[in-house]
Amino acid sequence: QVQLVESGGGLVQAGGSLRLSCAASTRTVRNFGMGWFRQAPGKEREFVAAIIWSGTSTYYADSVKGRFTISRDNAKNTVYLQMNSLKPEDTAVYTCAATSRIMSVNSNDYEYWGQGTQVTVSS
Repeated sequence: QVQLVESGGGLVQAGGSLRLSCAASTRTVRNFGMGWFRQAPGKEREFVAAIIWSGTSTYYADSVKGRFTISRDNAKNTVYLQMNSLKPEDTAVYTCAATSRIMSVNSNDYEYWGQGTQVTVSS
């Protein structure tokens, strides 16, 4: 079993930055592709970013490309999401997930999920 715990969410003004962290309970996660998803009130969960096990390849949703950066530190069993130039429409619960696939934008491909962390961007 892989347990994932997110941290780093909070309230920030538009244009500001936050860095989310996702800590895994086991080093097994080093072999997994990792992703970040978000869900705003009244909306479906959407893909944000993904990274392969080695960290050498990443993929982003068009809505965050150029503003968000996903990275990982396998020595710490942790994945990060650096969010810059935040907009009110980025407000959502952000959740990290682990997949045994190399990488995926499809939430159905992820076997393990964290509880999520709230990000609120004020205008």
